[in-house]
Amino acid sequence: MLDPADQDTLLEFARSVARGLSDTPRWLQCQYLYDSTGSALFDEITRQPEYYLTRTENAILAQHAAEIRELTGRVTLIELGSGSSVKTDHLLRAYTANGESLRYVPVDVSETALRSAAADIRRRHPDIDPSGIVGRYEAAFPLFRNHSPCMVLFLGSTVGNLNRDESLLFWTDLSESLSPGDFVLLGADLVKDVELLEAAYNDKAGVTARFTKNLVARINRDLGATVDLDEIEHVSRYNVEWQRIETFVKFLSDQDIYLEPLDQKFTIGAGEMVMSEISRKFVLENLIEYLRAFGLTSRRVFSDEKEWFGVLLLQRDAT
Repeated sequence: MLDPADQDTLLEFARSVARGLSDTPRWLQCQYLYDSTGSALFDEITRQPEYYLTRTENAILAQHAAEIRELTGRVTLIELGSGSSVKTDHLLRAYTANGESLRYVPVDVSETALRSAAADIRRRHPDIDPSGIVGRYEAAFPLFRNHSPCMVLFLGSTVGNLNRDESLLFWTDLSESLSPGDFVLLGADLVKDVELLEAAYNDKAGVTARFTKNLVARINRDLGATVDLDEIEHVSRYNVEWQRIETFVKFLSDQDIYLEPLDQKFTIGAGEMVMSEISRKFVLENLIEYLRAFGLTSRRVFSDEKEWFGVLLLQRDAT
């Protein structure tokens, strides 16, 4: 018998799937890509030769972590969507370089990834005891003022997964939760050659395809559906007008998706594509101007020599 909390989580998952499949065009919420299997697959994606994002951002942080520490002074680090926290290691070293104590609060929807990252951090940094939060980003917002002065880390170009409405709500709530003078360190993937972008989301080893299909496997396992996984495929392509990668589950044959917790059925036609994720790409000047509207001023921008990726140090304006 399921624990009531687990039952509530399954119902929330089922309702999200039902909302997306009832819409036109259909979609699935990308947060559900990250169960334990999905989180492990994403870590594997970051190691693929085509996926430049992680290694580029990692190199930027390795080069500039000490400078970021000098610019912010002593702060609590709160990381949204921490995952394995590998890139964060450069910051953790910089903020503890002089024997100073550091409070680090990782936030992630995957409890498995959070526990694994916390164990790794304790092993590499015995003086840091991460106090992790399992949940969506918003779960950490009420903590910001309690930890001020703080720096919120939003790395990995996760900001690109938010559509325009979600982005407006996210930045409004995040900014209002910060105290004046608090910081945000934002990683953003930049607009570039279409072939480069599409290759990053269609790796030759097929790891990203497995990552996308795992979401449907999770719907089968957790919600009682029986989708034939051999009859779906991963599709990722760049939408030039919207400046974003769009990822879909393409159905190769007619299939029914039955959601047992809701006793609801959806029929997906052959050739139909259900969007599972977006990854927006940014022009730095436009992004800086956009964030200024939320009271976040750019203090420094760090990039690689090819200008493929940007790390922005933002600070909350005085009110």
